[in-house]
Amino acid sequence: MALHPVLEAVTNRVIQRSKASRGAYLAHLEAARVKGPQRGTLACTNLAHGFAAFPANDKLVLKEVKKPSVAIVSAYNDMLSAHQPFERYPEIIKQAVREVGAVAQFAGGTPAMCDGVTQGQPGMELSLFSRDAIAMSAAVALSHNMFDSALYLGVCDKIVPGLLIGALHFGHLPAVFVPAGPMTTGLSNAEKAKTRQLYAQGKVGRAELLEGESQSYHSAGTCTFYGTANSNQMLMEVMGLHLPGAAFITPNTPLRDELTKAAAQRAAVITDQGGEYIPVGHVVDEKAIINAVVALLATGGSTNHTLHLPAIAKAAGIVIDWDDFNELSKVVPLLCRIYPNGDADVNHFHAAGGTGFVIRELLDAGLLHDDVTTILGKGLRAHCAEPFLGEGDKGVVFKDAPLEPGDDKVLRKASAPFSPDGGMVLVQGNLGRAVMKVSAVKPQHRTVEAPALVFNSQEDFMDAYKAGQLDRDFVAVLRFQGPRANGMPELHALTPALANLQDAGRKVALVTDGRMSGASGKVPAAIHVSPEILAGGPLGLVRDGDIIKVCAESGTLEALVDSTVWHARSMAHADMSINQVGMGRELFSMFRNSVCEAEKGATTFPLPSPIATTVNLHEKEPVGNTVPGSDEDFSSKKEA
Repeated sequence: MALHPVLEAVTNRVIQRSKASRGAYLAHLEAARVKGPQRGTLACTNLAHGFAAFPANDKLVLKEVKKPSVAIVSAYNDMLSAHQPFERYPEIIKQAVREVGAVAQFAGGTPAMCDGVTQGQPGMELSLFSRDAIAMSAAVALSHNMFDSALYLGVCDKIVPGLLIGALHFGHLPAVFVPAGPMTTGLSNAEKAKTRQLYAQGKVGRAELLEGESQSYHSAGTCTFYGTANSNQMLMEVMGLHLPGAAFITPNTPLRDELTKAAAQRAAVITDQGGEYIPVGHVVDEKAIINAVVALLATGGSTNHTLHLPAIAKAAGIVIDWDDFNELSKVVPLLCRIYPNGDADVNHFHAAGGTGFVIRELLDAGLLHDDVTTILGKGLRAHCAEPFLGEGDKGVVFKDAPLEPGDDKVLRKASAPFSPDGGMVLVQGNLGRAVMKVSAVKPQHRTVEAPALVFNSQEDFMDAYKAGQLDRDFVAVLRFQGPRANGMPELHALTPALANLQDAGRKVALVTDGRMSGASGKVPAAIHVSPEILAGGPLGLVRDGDIIKVCAESGTLEALVDSTVWHARSMAHADMSINQVGMGRELFSMFRNSVCEAEKGATTFPLPSPIATTVNLHEKEPVGNTVPGSDEDFSSKKEA
């Protein structure tokens, strides 16, 4: 199938835009690669420290410096339901890797915050920056130079992007991402949302709300709605970093364990010593990043990835922006209806055909690049598959994804989509640039023109709502919520209140330099407004009563204020001192002071630079006559 011309044009633009930084990144990778196992560069005392506590047989393998060593980098903790199943993984992985003659070591753990616990709390102001802390923690785990590949255990919101950013800074090592799977289906997402709205209206109490939440979030595994965590899992599959169909197999089942074993063994095989060297820095290239954007749009995924994908791309020397998302959204059809864009959860989605079905449909429509490298080798089409237990419930076999969706209320073919576009829109104007997710917003709500009500915190908004002051048409302008101001917390607490006002017939919208939940839904929200006020953004010029136009159809984000009046105004100020101390926030001041704007990923890490890339980190034999680190160089080595 020929590539869609818009996909081809956007990809070529990203390749050209990223040429210098991507070249510097690939040169860094080549400089870090060694001949033979990585631990061969260590002095004897270094190596002895590295295996001192290991069992005798594993220690012997490590001593001989012939077979690969696989790192386990895990975000396990037993407070996160999605991450609790990882408790069992290290022993499963170690035994599986021994079976192929290699050794696996638990290299290190990373933080893992639960946005579900911290929503509306001071701790949420650490959430976005925890992504960069996770990346640094992964780097610490790999800094011992003991490892030839790595398995990354993570699922949730900032955790998978953080792990992948860390992995890409060790891009010469292969990486396999290992999920834990979703919890089984509990209380339906629609019933959960209804209970939340009733609580916001004061019609049910805290006991009823807690009971509903407990029936929804009830066991080990990922929350079953299609928020950021499950969007992460879709993206790992389409980027070729998971085994096919691995994302949505429930925890603590025989198939889940067999997939974990297979992933561990694959990580040993694709090392430089395994005969099939596939470093993650070459898996995550410009085409893989564009594939991720397409899959996000086609499935109605989380708006948080308009931050995470630019940050991930940046770590690989690739530069994308919201224009790329916007142009692709216009031509990528919506193939899924998963809550909050529908009533189904991810278990229903998986049963209806799942990730393999989506990947095949997009490939056949010319909307994904097949000519990419994945952990299985060359070509994304190998991931159009679904896993099953093998003979005698041992091992994994992969079968082709179904040709037809099991439920066309949840999943559609590309020829008969739910919508011809991806439902993520760039809006811009004199208030800056922002993104809107409209796949769950009804057409009649996609344009709102109403007076501004300005708030400096979500608490101020909720106080006004509870006092009955918001029973009107308005655009809530919630400012000082950007990464420099207070760490850009999600504003999930606003969703039920705004939904109630919309249901009551009011025209309402939200404009903010903050984030909404990955499950944000039916209320129009222009979020991630960039630049934020503390970076000179114009949200600081808005005053109560200004007419604001937010229109997803025309891509408009405007304060309809006379230009002379607008430019005569002074920038608003707010006392942010309360957001800088307590709950560990003072430890993250360096992040707030150095973070880049939302459109560039809201990250503290720079693009790769060409400094010192011509000096190898270790003694190595030169390979061929191609430019070290180039894509051609990598391809020639694989062919050899």
